[in-house]
Amino acid sequence: MRFYDILKMAMNEEENVAKFLADIISIKSLSGEEEEVINRIKREMEEVGFDEVRIDDFGNVIGKIGTGERKIAFDAHVDVVDAGEESLWEFPPFEGKVLNDKIIGRGASDQKAGMAAIVYAGKILKKLGIEGNFTFYGVGSIMEEDCDGLPWVYLIEKEQFKPDIVILTEPTDLGIYRGHRGRMEIEVDVKGKSAHGAFPHLGDNAIYKAAEIVLDIRELAPRLKEHDFLGKGTLTVSRIRGGGPSLCSVADHADIYIDRRLTLGEGLELAVSEIENLPSVKRHGARVMVPVYEKKSYKGYMLPMKKYYPTWLLDEKSPILNRARDAYRGLFKEEPRIGKWTFSTNGVTIAGMYNIPAFGFGPGIESMAHSPNEYCPKEHLPKAVAMYVAFTLLEGGITLE
Repeated sequence: MRFYDILKMAMNEEENVAKFLADIISIKSLSGEEEEVINRIKREMEEVGFDEVRIDDFGNVIGKIGTGERKIAFDAHVDVVDAGEESLWEFPPFEGKVLNDKIIGRGASDQKAGMAAIVYAGKILKKLGIEGNFTFYGVGSIMEEDCDGLPWVYLIEKEQFKPDIVILTEPTDLGIYRGHRGRMEIEVDVKGKSAHGAFPHLGDNAIYKAAEIVLDIRELAPRLKEHDFLGKGTLTVSRIRGGGPSLCSVADHADIYIDRRLTLGEGLELAVSEIENLPSVKRHGARVMVPVYEKKSYKGYMLPMKKYYPTWLLDEKSPILNRARDAYRGLFKEEPRIGKWTFSTNGVTIAGMYNIPAFGFGPGIESMAHSPNEYCPKEHLPKAVAMYVAFTLLEGGITLE
């Protein structure tokens, strides 16, 4: 089997992949509202010839090809963020279209392009009919935008689905990504004492206390850990709320919300203790906690998850990463770009929590995520399809020339 033949077959599917991507972009699928797009993906998997296709009790769709021992899963979350201010868009965000050399619409890069490429990689694997030591799984996961990794907590814990490797198809501009920083959300609650606004000296203003805490948080930021590949841990105050019995009262409560990005060597206990040990937090007896995400999936399944999403990194000398390099070199006759995501993915659960080896390769432009006028370059689609096929065969013990 030749790399050239795989790439040629993928190029022959370019129009079909682009049309399917435009189709699923046109199905608005916010977190918790993915039922219609999941059913559409299931139909496409069945039509292109997957051996088995099912929707689990949480709401993920899983397609399967092959019976080999090596379980290789490709993941794409199919929920999207909303359009935001629609006046910033040059085209309707939820009317997916193939427009010259682009597929346009919300979710084009983040990350329905990955889902479309997975489905058509499956089609080519079926056409090839090669029996290697692999089972190919295509996973369309839900609710990732709301809670990174949540769908895979369900798959691993409830379904006992534990692949040998997972390829994350979030947009990488066709680079090979081997990890990213983790993240978590931290809430700091501080109490005060209300009094009439005409007698503020009789109260104890919680917002003033919160202001002191915010300044200490800002001073903490430069002291966070740094990693030579993943970069520095960061934090930012993303929200402050407070108040009292009325707008004519001294505030008796306030809360501060922190977005914390975690580099390698930083975890939940460290990040929480850093906030708890701030002088102002101790002085004012503030409470520091990690919120819990609790929302039902479209199938009515609730799986509470603490808003802590661990850092992960695949070793640069990993045999899996070397096979990904080999697949890329064989197909495209050049060296791949090895990188990392700036944002977070389902890898926080897959690799960060459960230590399942993972890497990323996805069609689409990373910087397009959550932006107006989102699009995916059309040429990315067949390249991603070919990469998924070639990597699966190499990982399954098939020699490619």
